[in-house]
Amino acid sequence: MKYDFIIIGANGIQGKIVSRYLLESDFDVLLCANDDYGIEDLVEHPKADFAPIDLRKVDRVMKRMVKKSGAKVLVNCAVDDFNMVVTKMALDLGMNYVDLGSEEPMFYEQLKLDKDFKDKDIIGITGIGSTPGITNIMLRYIKPQFDTIETIHVGFAWDSNQPVFVTPFSIDAIAYEFSEPAKMLENGEYVLRTPHECDIGYYYKTIGKQRTQYTKHIEHHSFYEYLKNDGIKNIIVLSSFPTHSYVALKALIGLGFMSKEPIAVDGHNIRPLDFTIEVLRRIPVPEGYTEKENLFLKVFGAKDGRPKTVEMDATAGTLPGWEKATCNIDTGFPAAILAKMILKGEIKDKGMFSPEFVVPPEPFFAELGKHKIWIYEDGKRINGPNGELNGNGNGHGKEKTEVSENNDTESKK
Repeated sequence: MKYDFIIIGANGIQGKIVSRYLLESDFDVLLCANDDYGIEDLVEHPKADFAPIDLRKVDRVMKRMVKKSGAKVLVNCAVDDFNMVVTKMALDLGMNYVDLGSEEPMFYEQLKLDKDFKDKDIIGITGIGSTPGITNIMLRYIKPQFDTIETIHVGFAWDSNQPVFVTPFSIDAIAYEFSEPAKMLENGEYVLRTPHECDIGYYYKTIGKQRTQYTKHIEHHSFYEYLKNDGIKNIIVLSSFPTHSYVALKALIGLGFMSKEPIAVDGHNIRPLDFTIEVLRRIPVPEGYTEKENLFLKVFGAKDGRPKTVEMDATAGTLPGWEKATCNIDTGFPAAILAKMILKGEIKDKGMFSPEFVVPPEPFFAELGKHKIWIYEDGKRINGPNGELNGNGNGHGKEKTEVSENNDTESKK
């Protein structure tokens, strides 16, 4: 059997979402992971199959199996420790490639493969989820409104209707976002800021006011690469968590359960983080539990010699039938949508990129709207549920839908 897509890390939070989305879009998908725990229903889908893999031991047998899948696009949903391994495997096998994002310096190592991807006539895109991902494409959308861009604030906030801990988007990512200093761009220079140095108060569109912290993310670097000739001097990435989740995550970190340093247990070396991931992915989503998330991008610059500011937001929530995915749909859906766009030839570029360089915003936002992931420009919604986009395609929206969904209020950031 030949497949349209191969999903690496199909048993993770995002891997499940991407796999289900593509299967329900009537594509043939090969699911790959270290085990099939939690994806038994996906494996039974008539257009799916499962292959066990171990990314710690990429060998000729594994590469041969991946090659024989016939997949045109490889979607990497594994933890980002393995992104370089999987990127090189896709390149070696001549497959188009998508992942959810890498950290520095791996991000730059991936970009160095640009010529190699071009030579193979394939495309690789790193960092397509919520943020990085949707926010990067927002930046591409509004860039034409500016002559110069000096400052960017970007980030996310989320909350739930029940004060209970449910595993968020990626425990591996949270481990460093909560504990490692962020390399902020300030006045044209990178400086290290600890998460809790942040004293910026934010009021989020669908969330309200929450604790905000500086966050280590790749947008500090990808945005700079995109705007380094446009006057960019400051890039701040922020994140916000509901109190009950924040407290639980801080406790896990404080107790050492997020550590990547191996410890010996009964003669085996085990990373506490790996143990924690395995435990947390078995926590069920409570009945009636829902989430909502607000992604935001605020850009400060100038146009025709005058100061200009534009704010974009994306809002997402738990969808009927997708309750187990919670608001993580706004990470998994973008990866699946982009993979589908690549398969259909809707992105003509070849090489290795981050999304803001090559992804056309209009069809991407239109697809998000079909799944109630709403995109707003200065408080007005620009995409609709039937795939329509209210705007003229250059970042200047017109005839936009006024904010009304989900009791949204104007942002007070």
